[in-house]
Amino acid sequence: MPSRLIIAVVSMAGLGIAGCASLEPRQAFPEIASVVQDRTGARAVWNQGTDSDAEVRSALHDMLSKDLTPDSAVQIALLNNRTLQGTYEELGIAQAELVQAGLLSNPVFSALVRFPDAGNGKPDVELSVSQNFVELLSLQLRKNVAAAQYEAAKVRVTGEVLSLAADVKHAFYTTQGAEQMLEMRRSVVDATAASFDAAKRLREAGNTTELSLANEQALYGQARLDLAQAEVQAVKDRERLLVLLGLWGPQSNIKLAHRLPALPPQDVGLDNIESLAVRQRLDLTAAVKELDATYQSLGLTRQFTWLDGAELSVDGERGTDGSWVTGPGVSVPVPIFDTGAAKVSIAQARVRQATERVHALAVQVRSDARSARVEMLAARERANYYQETVLPLRRKITQQTQLQYNAMISGVFQLLQAKRDEIDAGRDYVESLRDYWLARTELERAVGGRLPSGESPSTMPAMDNMTPDQMNQAGHAHKN
Repeated sequence: MPSRLIIAVVSMAGLGIAGCASLEPRQAFPEIASVVQDRTGARAVWNQGTDSDAEVRSALHDMLSKDLTPDSAVQIALLNNRTLQGTYEELGIAQAELVQAGLLSNPVFSALVRFPDAGNGKPDVELSVSQNFVELLSLQLRKNVAAAQYEAAKVRVTGEVLSLAADVKHAFYTTQGAEQMLEMRRSVVDATAASFDAAKRLREAGNTTELSLANEQALYGQARLDLAQAEVQAVKDRERLLVLLGLWGPQSNIKLAHRLPALPPQDVGLDNIESLAVRQRLDLTAAVKELDATYQSLGLTRQFTWLDGAELSVDGERGTDGSWVTGPGVSVPVPIFDTGAAKVSIAQARVRQATERVHALAVQVRSDARSARVEMLAARERANYYQETVLPLRRKITQQTQLQYNAMISGVFQLLQAKRDEIDAGRDYVESLRDYWLARTELERAVGGRLPSGESPSTMPAMDNMTPDQMNQAGHAHKN
């Protein structure tokens, strides 16, 4: 092989080596964990079979030994949910694709041997090394596209973590409410059983009608049916929570805090809820970053579409006399049939499509925030009304009925009915309290993180009129 051809092979190999980069799948994880910590108060951990995983198992065991709260449930899910652990692998895939975008394809070595038709002449030997030179010219643009896609992948993964946290809170409050409702249903069964027993005794003494007895029996039967349904629902809700926490076997015997939390004194920071949602919603951020990647792809397509397949080569040929002839070569496609206009048009349409999707998502984000805010405030009003008006009134009615019963003014059925009504009011209050916490969880989902705890709304940046492309300085994309 001639020395010039050897030099060419070594040079092309050097270009490939220069483009190499190391694979570090966990490189972006600290940034993601920081955002998750800030927005949920929980620590995200990527389990990869290291010594630190033992610390995770120890922390998990410690939390499971105590009554779970919404925050501790979220923390368990972030440590133990296997679906989430699989989601983290998206970071490794995106980072590998970023590295791949910075690499050149391997040079192609070709050899051709031709033998003379007659005589004892030496065979003609032709050697060549070719390399797609467009890849070298477009290297930086390809890296820009991959980098934008990598940033979008990081945001998407972070969004998955926050979505899981919201799902866990929702399942936790649902399960906690179901178990508290189950307790109320048992109280209703006890109350209706006592009423039915009293009706039977009165009927045996001839002091009540058959109709009254049948009504009490029907109420008791319905209460038992409601209890059976509540027991099934409580099991289903608990199973849903266990799946999100990634627990099974002995670990599934979790204990939830006995009661739903009381209403907070006030809900603050809700005046500029749309601005908060636009600023924090990661699906919107991811859409903007994907728009940027699509715009970068358009630039790549515009500049190099018709050059696709162009190659530089170095050829060496040994003639029949044994001498070598070596020199460079180039092959470039002739844009007669395919000028690349269709590919550019497709890329432009994708940019416009991505732009419209970003704007549509921004409208949806604002609407989600407004709707969730209204629903939470309405749930708060209902829970407040039950707590401050209905429950005290029902307790007062029961007390007054008890006094009348003691004075032999009211009968036993009136007293038992008053107690049933009081229990029913308590059940409705539990439902309204559960609905408040579920609505608050959905509002947190709608704004992309925990609600402000006490800061003044005026400290938030005014973003109501900011377009999505302005948020990521991608406003130029929709013009192309």
